[in-house]
Amino acid sequence: MKRKIYEDLLHWKQEEAGRTALLIDGARRVGKSYIAETFAKAEYKSYLVVDFNRVSQAVTDLFLNYMDDLDLFFLYLSNYYNVKLYPRQTLIILDEVQLFPKARAAIKYLVADGRYDYIETGSLMSIRKNVQDIVIPSEERHIKLHPMDFEEFLWALDNEVLMDFIRLHFEKRKPMEQAMHRKAMDYFRQYLIVGGMPQAVAAYVQTHDFDRVDRVKRDILELYRADIVKHAEGYEMKVAQIFDDIPAQLQKHEKKFKFSSLKKEARFREYEDSLFWLADAMIVNMCYNSTAPNIGLKMNMDRMTLKCYMADTGLLISHAFDENGIVSEALYKKLLFDKLEVNKGMLVENIVAQMLTASGHKLYFYSNSSREDTESRMEIDFLIAKSKISNRHNISPIEVKSSKNYTLTSLKKFRTKYQDQLHTPLVLHTSDLKEEDGILYLPLYMTPLL
Repeated sequence: MKRKIYEDLLHWKQEEAGRTALLIDGARRVGKSYIAETFAKAEYKSYLVVDFNRVSQAVTDLFLNYMDDLDLFFLYLSNYYNVKLYPRQTLIILDEVQLFPKARAAIKYLVADGRYDYIETGSLMSIRKNVQDIVIPSEERHIKLHPMDFEEFLWALDNEVLMDFIRLHFEKRKPMEQAMHRKAMDYFRQYLIVGGMPQAVAAYVQTHDFDRVDRVKRDILELYRADIVKHAEGYEMKVAQIFDDIPAQLQKHEKKFKFSSLKKEARFREYEDSLFWLADAMIVNMCYNSTAPNIGLKMNMDRMTLKCYMADTGLLISHAFDENGIVSEALYKKLLFDKLEVNKGMLVENIVAQMLTASGHKLYFYSNSSREDTESRMEIDFLIAKSKISNRHNISPIEVKSSKNYTLTSLKKFRTKYQDQLHTPLVLHTSDLKEEDGILYLPLYMTPLL
């Protein structure tokens, strides 16, 4: 599967020339090992993979005992894996490196030696037990791998041209027109349903069988649950509570996470570590309330008021509609043809969060629930900063609409109150592009271009 991160790997190889190791961080089953090995096969004369999920003690002992004699270290490693190592032409992949933190610490010495290139892959890279007793190497460049974005999904379906057509119309602010808009929305609904987990996309490409796709996604969800039990030591029950409650929380009209639904009188402080675990595992995308739309949304962040989205919307569907253990083909087809009789708002808002995250945005929203001042009471789904900051007009408010009939009460109040700070107000909806009354209306499939 073609992934955009490949270009980042190529840039790292050419720019760094062995001066740093590259750490690919991402959720389980998001394709980290696949892309690292694909890159190794294409760009190096030889490579070897040390998989810490099933490595022998003989190999782990090398990292413990031979960092002061790297000639012997490489000699043993080469013979153990039966791979010839070539100076500056071999890549060594340390796969699932979080399972053996001492190997991550060894990167300092391996990079300083300079003979070979190193890519580490892993998840839960910031969790305490994965970094305790080691010095995190400064010679490490960190890069995140997210589920496949909409364009990568199109590539997987053998469509190399549609996103370029969409991009051209976005840049020229021109509507796609009926036939092409309908075609793009058809692809977008497929992306919404299948999601961006590579195994699920591969199953869809090969079979177009929604039951098969759902089984793949359900296996990934079970893997996540097993990881929670195994790795969220000390607070696994709280992590599991949050994970299982995500669909119910997103189904509400106000999607802010209510801890009281987990336990009566529960507070953010009790669940802070659990939320951090899920975010660090990249199973969820956290979206925080920014109390003022100014430069530096993070400086106005209210950490205790947040929304918790699933990192992959395809997984959210299998997570939410699981009464019979599997989402039926009929339900998927209703979603595909936009005929589902449930609140699709949570799915559409979740995939916008997913696409914004994949494009490099930190997620923020605006919420003011004032009971005294009705003009101040409003909620804006997302806030993003423009790429080139100026003295004024830097923040774009985004409203996400999943149906053709909607109002923009909050957006209009927000624009009136913060007109000096705001860049272009945006509405992401199911219809074609248009500009009206200073608001830019974009079809949902243009979200990655913001």
